[in-house]
Amino acid sequence: MTRTDPLDVPHPDARLHLGVFFQGVNHWTVWSDPASGSQIDPANFRRVARTAERGLFDAFFLGEGLRLREVDGQIHDLDVAGRPDAITQLAALAAVTDRIGLVSTSNTTFNEPADLARRLSGLDLLSEGRAGWNVVTTDNAWTGANFRRGGYLDHADRYRRAEEFLTVARALWDGWTDAAVSDSAAAPAWAAPDAVRQVRHQGPQFDVDLAPTLPRSAQGHPVIFQAGDSGEGRDFAARNADVIFSAHGNDFDDALAFADDLRSRLRAVGRPEDDLRILPGTEIIIGATEEEALEKKRWIRLQQVTPATALGIAGLLWGLDLSGRDADGPLPKEDPVVAENDGSFGARRIADPRQVVAEWREKADANRWSLRETVIALGPQRGHVGTPERLADKFAHFVRHGAVDGFNVTPYLIPEGLDDIVDLLVPALQERGVYRTEYTGTTLREHLGLREPLTHRTATDRRQAG
Repeated sequence: MTRTDPLDVPHPDARLHLGVFFQGVNHWTVWSDPASGSQIDPANFRRVARTAERGLFDAFFLGEGLRLREVDGQIHDLDVAGRPDAITQLAALAAVTDRIGLVSTSNTTFNEPADLARRLSGLDLLSEGRAGWNVVTTDNAWTGANFRRGGYLDHADRYRRAEEFLTVARALWDGWTDAAVSDSAAAPAWAAPDAVRQVRHQGPQFDVDLAPTLPRSAQGHPVIFQAGDSGEGRDFAARNADVIFSAHGNDFDDALAFADDLRSRLRAVGRPEDDLRILPGTEIIIGATEEEALEKKRWIRLQQVTPATALGIAGLLWGLDLSGRDADGPLPKEDPVVAENDGSFGARRIADPRQVVAEWREKADANRWSLRETVIALGPQRGHVGTPERLADKFAHFVRHGAVDGFNVTPYLIPEGLDDIVDLLVPALQERGVYRTEYTGTTLREHLGLREPLTHRTATDRRQAG
């Protein structure tokens, strides 16, 4: 791939957007390195957010954890753990940052719109228009056990609830008119007549009757993020989201197919095909040479997938307790036990573990892999590896050909994991004209180049935008 894109690229003026994902609970953050910091120390949150802002990132993103991961009823002590309430933590970061967006992952299954909309609106006002909301759903009984009503939603029902939740939240955010509060001490009243509208909603999930308590922020609404790869998830994003996270950011052809699919769904619901920013989650590993970067990757993977972690992951696939086995030995000879996955350890449901085990055995035999090597090789393949120059060329190709709008970066080390990206990769991207050299706006919506909130657009606006 050459450093200069051909003149016929579809989007020659496209710019790459970057966010940082501070996970909090996971085994991908290397906790065993001497440079690794606490996942709950406020200083580390500040360090990562300020580094990202120095690198002109669009957003600092926090995950959500409603229950600690477990294996066979025991707290899984191989993960790093620590996830303060996202909105509380982001409100603190608003005071020590100036431009970077602040995105909270907040669940629609186990929250209520009147409360969550108000808290998000508060963050948006405190940060002067930098708030975002990553809308997530949960349907598993394992997480639901922490709540009185339990894990009661089927997959399709959780999106119905989420959509109704968003409808109520947006009505609350729109409850104050523009210029509702007087800007003059000589005005006859503090607020204009009928400046605050009562929100009344009755639906299958929510019955709301209240007057919103907060005005709009500088960006109108918090920016709506969403991560969903199923058909229902993609349709939900096309109807509702400003930004979508995805797992389709490693291979160019796969990323472009995902982006084209989303664009077709946007057109189907009457939105412009460029109305949704696509930011796949990724890990970026940088070396001075390609060989150094690959060696660094090998070391990182061994730290991320320790012997005990490898046995835990394989045990979930086999449905067996493998904790006493040798992770550097062969795969288990036993057949997998087919059982319902309750979501513990944050594991995804596997439709047919017997088929997956057969594939693992075939490839492990062919490559003479140990169990641990198999878990690393056949587990989630995440991220981009290379020199700053090579990665900058690669990312410029991705964004200028419409495969992505940027990436949400998960550092493999906290708090230093962004340093190479900010100090080495960002300048290389700027040299290629594919990354901003300064913030040109003050709100998250402006950073992402988004249009006004969906509920503020008329039918004419939609036609003209298209």
